[in-house]
This record gives sequence, structure tokens and C-alpha cells, in this order.
Amino acid sequence: MNHPYVEIPELSNLQSGSGLVRIPYQQDIPFTPRIRSLVDTAEFRRLSHITQLGFTSLVYPGATHTRFEHALGVYKNALEYLWQLGKDARFSAIIDVHTAEVLIVAALLHDLGHWPFCHLIEDMSLEGIPRHETFAREFLSDGHELADVLRTEWGIEPEEVLDILVPRSDTTEMRLVRSILSGPIDIDKMDYLDRDSLHAGVPYGRNYDKNRLIHSLMVNEAGDGLAIGSKGKTAAELMVFARYVMFSEVYWHHAVRSASTMFARAFYLLYQQLDLTDYFKLTEADSISVLREQAKGTLCERLVEGIFSTKRTLYKRVAEFSYYESSDVFELIAHQPVASLVQWSENLSQRLSQRFNRSVASTDILIDAPPTHREVEFNVEIYSSHNAKYQPLHIVSPVVDTLAQKQFDDFVKRVRVFAHPDIAQECIEMSDFEKLLVESVQETL
Repeated sequence: MNHPYVEIPELSNLQSGSGLVRIPYQQDIPFTPRIRSLVDTAEFRRLSHITQLGFTSLVYPGATHTRFEHALGVYKNALEYLWQLGKDARFSAIIDVHTAEVLIVAALLHDLGHWPFCHLIEDMSLEGIPRHETFAREFLSDGHELADVLRTEWGIEPEEVLDILVPRSDTTEMRLVRSILSGPIDIDKMDYLDRDSLHAGVPYGRNYDKNRLIHSLMVNEAGDGLAIGSKGKTAAELMVFARYVMFSEVYWHHAVRSASTMFARAFYLLYQQLDLTDYFKLTEADSISVLREQAKGTLCERLVEGIFSTKRTLYKRVAEFSYYESSDVFELIAHQPVASLVQWSENLSQRLSQRFNRSVASTDILIDAPPTHREVEFNVEIYSSHNAKYQPLHIVSPVVDTLAQKQFDDFVKRVRVFAHPDIAQECIEMSDFEKLLVESVQETL
């Protein structure tokens, strides 16, 4: 077959159906010897000990899948994208076989730098904490087995992979490759929506036509990113909706956020005592053990034990404010630094101590809010063969314009106040709780 990437073994196996391993749901993953050599390194195997969704399993018990499984799914998507895009003469003229192989490796290793509960920690934007893409360098540096395998089995320098994960060069070629791994219609998003939905046991992230979307892929007008043909418009709209619903019903479910906020407060108070470089290299189980040990005898102990001990004690939601129902309170608190959220929580706990005429610990009240950075907007071009014209998808799609362009975060995320079960009901019954909250915030503004 006259395909520009047919000589790549993994793509050949994808088409022939040979040398495969299977992951949920009924996905056959080409497992060539050189893929196995990467997967069998200690650096990559570590991902099998880090769950994909952290505390989501407290609400959706099946959501215990790992970064390891997700990485294999993203790698499979990379092969499918390359097979489709290789049919586009503009793409194959820009991306040679070697660059295509670097993309395949980067897809497999894209979460290499992830540590346990990584996104929660990243969302806090604390000083001295790197992005997980940057932390991947810890596992790709000289002296690690993974770096040796890349050079000997693939003829790829670790820096080539890192340049995709953490942009260093700025060429048309690299922008195009990066858009496949991290963009509006990328191989990462296409896997996690499907996989997270499958394991959570909900339909939301799987209700779009993945194959239709892949078969509509092409190069954008500038030649430095992905676009879709008009036949993929409906599939893209459904993907936007899938992402919207997964955030509102799964990732930002109030009980998931309760556990997440408990963890975030504990980590905020304890992280300066940790050797973060070593801590971020731990498995999930080991990182939990370290955090539980550090929390002993501190105000964090109830937080940490409430989410990690055999007896679950989650804080209760006592107030919630959305952009469209309580915009004044939402805009006052959302997208503010974690230090401010902590200060406001402590201010509120002091006011509640006075109201209840007994001590309310500073960690008994937690404020959760959308983080300072926003989710990436869904900004992709759609090509109409009828008039040979590229247009932004949100221009021709009211669905995309509404759900993915107009401040996505403000509509799927909430400002919430959580309280320890000992005081939660009293907080709920207070007629002026919102007033106390606003005063606690304005006190330090």
C-alpha cells in the first residue's frame, strides 16, 4: 500500500491485526518489540500504580483505572490519527517518518511525569511545583533505562520527546505534531473521555462518533494544526457536549470535589515539609503513606484520614454557587489563588466559632473554587469542500459556541463550601451563611 508511514511497524500491525494486546473496551493495541521495550521500563511501569481519576472512585467505584491503561489508549489513538492524516498530502509533506515515530513515543509517554493526584496539586499553582510535562524530564534524563531504550530501539533522543511535551522549538512541524497530542480534538482527550466514562459506568463521555471524527481529520489552513472536514461537524459537537457533561457530572461531582478539597487543604499545609522531587516519584500507595505520616498530630490529620483511612468521612456540601445562579458570589471567589481560599476558609471558621459559641477548627471549613487557570477552549477549524473554505467551528456551530467558547469553566464548575460532618447541618440551617461567607472574603480584599 502506498501510505507514507506504512514502514512504521506499529502502524503495520494496526492494519494487519498482529502482535496485539487488549485493553478495555475491546481495544487492540499494537505491541511491537520496541513498544514492549518502553512499556517494560521501571519509569513507565510506575504509571500502573497511579490511578487516572484519583478520588472519583469514591463516588464511581469502577473508576480505578490507571495512567498506564490510559497511556496505551492514547498511543493507539496516535496510530489511528497518523493513518488517517497520512492520506492528507499536506500532512505527509510536513511530517516525515522519524517525526511520526517521535509522536508515537510522545503519545505513549505523555503522562510519564504524572504523580499521584497530580491535577489537584497542579491546580493549586504553588511555588516550586512543576507541570507534570516538565517533570517527565526526571525519567527521561541520562542514566535512566527509558532514555537508553529510546536511543537504542527507536533512534530517538529524549529531548525530541520532551520538545513535544514541553515546547522548546517553534516550527510549523512541531506545532502540528503538538496539536495532535494537545489541542481541541487531540488523542489525549479522545481517550480519557471514552475511558473515564467507561470505568465510571456513565454514558456521557462515549456518546460521540469517534471513528467519524478521526476520518474527518485534516490539516488546518495555516498548516500548523488540525482541522476537520464538514462531515465531522456533528461528531465534533457531540465531543464538545461529552466533555461538558463529564466535567459537570463526574470530574466536578460535589462528593468528588469534597475529597479533592480535603486533600488540597492538607497538601497545602504539608507540602513544604516534603522532598517534592522524591515524593512525586512515588507510587500512589506510597505517597498516601507519606502524607498520612506527615499529617499525624496536626490539624490535617482529620482531613487525610477522612479520605484515606478504611472509614471514609467526607466533608459535607453546605453551600454552592454557580455562575448562572449566584454570579456575584461566584465571581468574588472563583479563579482566586489557593492561599486566598485558605485564608477565607479560616476567616469563616472564626466567625462560625463565635456563632456556635464553641471552637471550630480552621480546617473544619473548606472553600472549593475553579482554579486560577481555565480549561482549554474548543477552537478548531472546519473545512467546507463545497466552497473550499476554512471557518472556526464555533462560527458554524451554536453548540460549540455555547458549550466550549463562552467560558466553559464558569458553567461546569462551582464555588462550594464544605464542612466537617460535626458542624455541617448547623451551617446548612443558617439563614445568613452566605452573608458570613461574603464577609469572610471581603475582610481580606
